[in-house]
Amino acid sequence: MRVAYLDCSSGISGDMTLGAIVDAGIPLETIQQGIDSLGLPSCRLVATDVKKHGFRATHIEVQSEPEHKHRHLHHITDMIDRSALSAAQQQLAKRIFTRLGQAEAKVHGTTIEKVHFHEVGAVDSIADIVGTAIGWQLLGVERVVCAPVPTGQGTVQIAHGRVSVPAPATAELLTGIPLAASNVEAELTTPTGAAIVATLADQFGGLPSMQIETIGYGAGTRDLDDQPNLLRLLIGQSLDAAHQGDRAWQEDPVWVLETNLDDVPGEWIAYCTQRLQDAGALDVYLTPIQMKKNRPAVLLSILCRAADLTVLERIVFAETGSLGIRRWLAHRHTLSRQSCAVQTAWGEVTGKSAVLADGTTSFAPEYESCRQLAAASGQPLRDIYRAAQQAFGQSADC
Repeated sequence: MRVAYLDCSSGISGDMTLGAIVDAGIPLETIQQGIDSLGLPSCRLVATDVKKHGFRATHIEVQSEPEHKHRHLHHITDMIDRSALSAAQQQLAKRIFTRLGQAEAKVHGTTIEKVHFHEVGAVDSIADIVGTAIGWQLLGVERVVCAPVPTGQGTVQIAHGRVSVPAPATAELLTGIPLAASNVEAELTTPTGAAIVATLADQFGGLPSMQIETIGYGAGTRDLDDQPNLLRLLIGQSLDAAHQGDRAWQEDPVWVLETNLDDVPGEWIAYCTQRLQDAGALDVYLTPIQMKKNRPAVLLSILCRAADLTVLERIVFAETGSLGIRRWLAHRHTLSRQSCAVQTAWGEVTGKSAVLADGTTSFAPEYESCRQLAAASGQPLRDIYRAAQQAFGQSADC
């Protein structure tokens, strides 16, 4: 499987993404041909070899005639539909613009049809997004992993006035996406860059297990004081896919939340645990620990998706009185699995079957399903488990 990793330690923008794609080997002339078919007036892409804090990179500048117009989403999508881009390139470009439109509509309290694209409707932004869609499709990437995204801090001037970083549309686009802290007084991630990341990335976290084939460096326009203003694009083959052949396991990043509880009644903890599970936690578990002054305590641990972080943290604060929660991104491998049911002499047992690395399958009966059969039949629980395992081995349905 061909995988790409977006290393955006200095944020991401449209020109940085396009520069990294060109630097990774996609011919600028091919991208220019697609841009020409949009019918934009005198729009030219110019690639320059630059250095940022001593590191070489490609910077893409969009040169065009001055414009004084604002476009709606349908103007841009019509332009893309009439272009000579492939169907896949058109679809990707429209998906990015649609995400932008949805974010703009939400922050301005209007509909996506009525959104006026200001900065992102200008020729340079259209060229950046469409050029990225063209180049990305030519890269042939099947899976995209992105590092946590820094936004910078301070303020930035937009068409609606001066706003805090991240700009409203950028923040909306990055909802549910892990952000990285940054002390840089600048807008590191633009709305265009956020829309590209939100559309392209399949998961967020550290560098995946891969064999690197090529690296592209895209430069931003600004020079930063303490770090190179670069986007690094690493492309290669997933080692997980190469080693397992049939892709028996998959990378699945999760967030871990933890807090120590040494003065909370057991009933409160039990209720909190149930609320966390009902709110979407992947797993909740308790570990007995010993804290200062030899007080017995409980370590509450939660596994969850990025989109559920805020809701689950609010539950922990509300139900336990905890004053602090630790959290970090963890990487795990999960087996490919599916739900299935088998028939035993006492009735049906549900469970999950999983595909192992050697291609064989395993079956884990669900406890509750086995418990109900054991209670109804009077058979020992272990006999129900064994019968379900035997039935799975003889079944062709799972």
